[in-house]
Amino acid sequence: MRQIAGRWRITEMEMWDSDYFNMEVDAFIEFGSDGTGTFQFGLVRGWMDCRLTHRDDKPAVEWSWEGNDESDPATGRGWVILEGNRTITGRIFIHQGEDSSFRAEKKTGRRRSSGPHELKRKTQ
Repeated sequence: MRQIAGRWRITEMEMWDSDYFNMEVDAFIEFGSDGTGTFQFGLVRGWMDCRLTHRDDKPAVEWSWEGNDESDPATGRGWVILEGNRTITGRIFIHQGEDSSFRAEKKTGRRRSSGPHELKRKTQ
């Protein structure tokens, strides 16, 4: 997971334009080296349970997620493929909702603050 671990800036989405997917924060997906991750685009945010795999002989990650879609509980799944040192492509699915392909680039340097909507892991 080391090659894919880190924060990736979502730069394109098939179903939504950048005005939507960057509306609250710069859209991102982040993979931890421990098999967890987070993402946010538009008003959709989630916490991921990730598994390293391969697709088309390239490193890939598949995950399930739970989180929110416009403050309503949401779940889904997704996957990404490492397309080079600095690019991933994939697809994210919202259970009983929409799905979209996306492209993301490796985030470098300081990240933009998520402000008052900073993602926090849910506690029971």
